[in-house]
Amino acid sequence: MKKVLISRVLPDDIYPLLAGLEVTRRDRTMPLDGAEMRAALREFDGVMCTLGDQFSAAVFADVPQPRCKILANFGVGFNHIDVDAAKAAGLVVTNTPGAVTDATADVAMTLMLMSARRAGEGERLVRSGAWEGWHPTQMLGLHLTGKTVGIVGMGRIGQAIARRCHFGFGMRVHYFGRGPKDLPFEADYHSDLKSLAAAVDVMVVAVPGGVQTRHMINADVLAAMRPHARLINIARGDVVAQSALIHALQTGVIGGAGLDVYEFEPEVPQALRDLDNVVLLPHLGTSTAEVRVDMGRMMVENLQAALRGEAPPNPV
Repeated sequence: MKKVLISRVLPDDIYPLLAGLEVTRRDRTMPLDGAEMRAALREFDGVMCTLGDQFSAAVFADVPQPRCKILANFGVGFNHIDVDAAKAAGLVVTNTPGAVTDATADVAMTLMLMSARRAGEGERLVRSGAWEGWHPTQMLGLHLTGKTVGIVGMGRIGQAIARRCHFGFGMRVHYFGRGPKDLPFEADYHSDLKSLAAAVDVMVVAVPGGVQTRHMINADVLAAMRPHARLINIARGDVVAQSALIHALQTGVIGGAGLDVYEFEPEVPQALRDLDNVVLLPHLGTSTAEVRVDMGRMMVENLQAALRGEAPPNPV
């Protein structure tokens, strides 16, 4: 019987799908540590892992002949896994694209609205007991309807965000990516990221994490943005240079930000938490029961296919 490790607590609906396998459930919410990852590669045929389980090249180097044949990742992002090192060690790595698209796009819209309309700041005011009632100039924010949005990365999630902006809010769409795309709505392509930043009222980051996109949003890109503009990040935390973003928010280089991810997650620096012009969410992008169950099912399908010696549906 094949042995499988589940690195984190999953929705209850997922466990029955693993019948016929010898399953070890690690009922913790914290990532695997180095010793646990190395043991997982030595002792299990498959590992169901997720964000924070840092399967680096060093981990694979310490287990030159792993028993494990698949890292079935729970989530679309896989920059916590050194995929080249995994493949060199004979493992396949899979993810769960598609299932996360709409939920992540919805959180991007949540952050856009919360930042533009100062919703987090307003809730804190009410909860503090300091609200003195409505008046005509209270907490004036940014009206999103008819504004211009810039999407950094026009993949599945980027397109879902753009559709919501275009059809729901009448926003003009601009985007930056590897090249122009044939889209079902009017959109302007930018080959230069600073050009995009200068043209939009809201910029949404929706690129994969990894070496190629680390600090893609840096001080120069932030400086190109308009003083009232908002930056929204639902991608990976290290796509944005966090220290540069804090400086831009502190000095009024940009009007505000909405973040669901952080460069050194789960650490969120006090300087960021002290700012009223940033909305901070605890990585809620896919956090609905239906989506997490769908992600789990996709992960199990990938795992079972690989353990049968077949090509999994979603290799990376």
